[in-house]
Amino acid sequence: MRFAHLADTHLGYRQYGLFEREIDFYHHYTLIIDKIIEEKPDFVIHSGDLFESSRPPTKALLTAQENFLKLKEEKIPVYAIAGNHDIVMRKNALPPQVLYKKFGVKLIGPKNPYFDHDGIFIGGSPYRSKYHSKSLLKSIESLENESKGYKKKIIVLHQSIDKYLPFEFELKIGDIPTSFNYYALGHLHARILEDFGEGRLAYPGCPEIWRMDEIGNYKKRGKGFNLVDMDEDIPAVEEFKIKVSRKILQRRIKYSNFDNEIKQLKDLILKMDKKPIVELVIEGKSYNRSLVHENLNKLFTDITLQIRPKYESAAVQEPGILETGTLNIHDLMVETLKEYEEDISDFAVALFERLSAGHNEDAAIITKKFYEEFQ
Repeated sequence: MRFAHLADTHLGYRQYGLFEREIDFYHHYTLIIDKIIEEKPDFVIHSGDLFESSRPPTKALLTAQENFLKLKEEKIPVYAIAGNHDIVMRKNALPPQVLYKKFGVKLIGPKNPYFDHDGIFIGGSPYRSKYHSKSLLKSIESLENESKGYKKKIIVLHQSIDKYLPFEFELKIGDIPTSFNYYALGHLHARILEDFGEGRLAYPGCPEIWRMDEIGNYKKRGKGFNLVDMDEDIPAVEEFKIKVSRKILQRRIKYSNFDNEIKQLKDLILKMDKKPIVELVIEGKSYNRSLVHENLNKLFTDITLQIRPKYESAAVQEPGILETGTLNIHDLMVETLKEYEEDISDFAVALFERLSAGHNEDAAIITKKFYEEFQ
């Protein structure tokens, strides 16, 4: 008995407002489904965030439909949960996955918390925010009880865990029961695979580069899906990799060597099949930012999908400004905000961490999510 596990496909995501990036996400999703069909698993698990939003564009809906139809024609059912991007923020609203019931998609949710697939327990819960952690823990406890009569059991969740995302999580690692054979997780876009309890815990990651801080994990682990063999006591997991077709280049360039490094970068780009996205950091003590910006646009606008420059100037330190010892801003914020509600202080600290690391898109996402859930 084998199954494919994928998550966080984010169909309909138009990164930086670029239509080409939306198409890239459709392309890689289709590549993954074709590869899954080639491997002929018994079923597929999708652990949430099928779409970028709960109201996907028509192209996203059709792409999902075409690929679910291909799976149905091969008699490969899909078990899916809703992620935070899939969920409509209204009481009793249904996620868009319900549209594909006739295409072989079995939605795991409050009405159908688990399914029996040829003697394998497949149970799960849709995304719950940390403000609803009690109901999430009750759902997990119920799933553990319902699965006790099964020899093989899978739990499907779309949540972050403190061990992997310390500043923004809904579950603590100790809250998760150890009795399942496979933990099919979604929400984190990095690939993670570890032994846990009586089985394996896995985040297959996002199949495309949804955010720039995913590039490091992509270079180490790749992007794609998991193929899981349940025949052994401990499931065997193979991480299938799908090559990201559009390059995202990140370069740090010293202004003192600007012309040489820019020429090398341009020569590299001209050899590529697809126009890349380029993120540049120009660093130096003193230079004309406006002139550099104008030159970069002239050189790269026609050969890149987007050029995203940042400029850094080396600050001249004045004597006596730095003092011995290190100021821990994180701890200072926690101490200062302790009189506020825990939800507010947690949000403020998480927002600080994202902004200080330059992850502005992530900061915007958690801000929007906070206000939607806290109001």
